[in-house]
Amino acid sequence: MNSMAAFALPQTQAEPMTNPPSLQDLRREIDSIDEQVHELLMKRGDIIDRLISVKKTQEVGSAFRPAREADMMRRLVQRHRGILPLDTVESIWRVIISTFTYVQAPFAIHADLSMGESAMRDSARFHFGFTVPFVAHFNAEAAVEAVAKSKGDLALIAAASSRTPWWVALENANAPKIIARLPFVERADHPAALPVFVVSRVAEDAMVTEVEMWSVRVSGWNADIARALSPFSEIIAVPDTASDGAALLISVPGAGGLAKITAALVAAGASVRSTALVGSHATRYTIPQS
Repeated sequence: MNSMAAFALPQTQAEPMTNPPSLQDLRREIDSIDEQVHELLMKRGDIIDRLISVKKTQEVGSAFRPAREADMMRRLVQRHRGILPLDTVESIWRVIISTFTYVQAPFAIHADLSMGESAMRDSARFHFGFTVPFVAHFNAEAAVEAVAKSKGDLALIAAASSRTPWWVALENANAPKIIARLPFVERADHPAALPVFVVSRVAEDAMVTEVEMWSVRVSGWNADIARALSPFSEIIAVPDTASDGAALLISVPGAGGLAKITAALVAAGASVRSTALVGSHATRYTIPQS
């Protein structure tokens, strides 16, 4: 026997070459996915139809639920991957949520255009789509008044709209409240980056209270007091024509934080004349710059 033949390694068969998918194959896959997405959206609509029957949402006003939406958006960002921009994914989900909310209980968007129309329209369309009616107002007070007279409409108020203390109209227990702060998912180059407060009248158990919004009126307000408060919270201040002080809209992270704010005001030399809770919203989800 040939010694070389005795120790020869067994011959392995070459694995067959697999052909890459054709463009036609890939397009068929895309068409199939598109059909599945459409089918799932229609199934979502069927569930909403049943939800309307169970909850009779159309009889109780707005179906907007800020706490649930904030949780959904956090989970969306955390699971997102791949080449599809987050801007697109967020906008798609926002439009899905707002449109199905509109189907449950029709509502309109009352937009404060005092800080410019284009940026506010971008915010409204990015977050609520085109199905929800858009109603323009020249100032924040008019937008808030329209919501107060409605069953479940929303007002979009630019956070920098601070020529007058529009938030004092929210102090009454039966008034609408601040329920959200947009954009919720903050990042560099956000396509709808205008800071906006959402004001509406929703069920108490639908609210999210991670950040409380307080209307505080003080006497003796000045720049030094503003600087003393800046480490604790975000503050919007306008002159209070009823006194020598100011009307403040203060963001207070966490329940019970107002005591720290009022203590800081007094320590800095201000006199607190009144306080009123005017809403709350979720803590914004910030994506760090890479």
